[in-house]
Amino acid sequence: MQGKVEICGINTAKLKTLTHQEMDTLLRLSRAGDKKARQKLIEGNLRLVLSVIGRFEKRGECADDLFQVGCIGLMKAIANFDPDKQVRFSTYGVPMIAGEVRRYLRDNSPIRVSRSIRDVAYRVLQAKEALTLSLGREPTLEEIAKELSLPVSDVSQALDAVCAPVSLFDPVFSDGGDPLTVMDQVRDTRNTEGNWMEHIALRDAFSKLDPRQKQILSLRFYDGKTQMEVAHTMGISQAQVSRLEKGAITAMRKSVSS
Repeated sequence: MQGKVEICGINTAKLKTLTHQEMDTLLRLSRAGDKKARQKLIEGNLRLVLSVIGRFEKRGECADDLFQVGCIGLMKAIANFDPDKQVRFSTYGVPMIAGEVRRYLRDNSPIRVSRSIRDVAYRVLQAKEALTLSLGREPTLEEIAKELSLPVSDVSQALDAVCAPVSLFDPVFSDGGDPLTVMDQVRDTRNTEGNWMEHIALRDAFSKLDPRQKQILSLRFYDGKTQMEVAHTMGISQAQVSRLEKGAITAMRKSVSS
């Protein structure tokens, strides 16, 4: 599914498209029970299904399976869409198709979620579809929470729990060159420039200590020994270890701050 979606038995390059006027006429006929109009609507919107499942191409799922699931979402959208509302069919259909694909991925996900959270998520998804139909757009978390009399945090948690996992290597943007992936947007809070500079400064300061100071600091802070254990290892008193340790730390502080 890289660039062009490959579907078994379908030449995606020759799929039909419908004009706005054709869409409106067929939607009204389909709503009146015309099965031929419904079939033409399905065939004329398969490109819409392809555009939606393209978002899920990095999930590792079979493109044919996602296409079939997306077509189910398309048929639901056709059945529920009201052509009298001032909303384009694609605006209503895309969330329906994507929702059906997400539901499929959720139900087949290797990550298991507790039954209680799944039940809440199912109610949330039902409310989301109903509100999408009545509002002509995707509802906000606050609107879904109000509809179900649930805290917004519970709605958000339920949706997150059933959301398909995202690979760190999933592309999120591309301008023709190397794509920007999720990993590129995840900040490393440990290996930052400041931490690297601090590490280099400490290493440089440590290298300026005399051998005995280095040994004491290594035994104390690398091996985790007490001053008494260090004293026994080096054959000196605990007071000498304390004095040498303080002197080494003071020298390193001066070296780092200079």
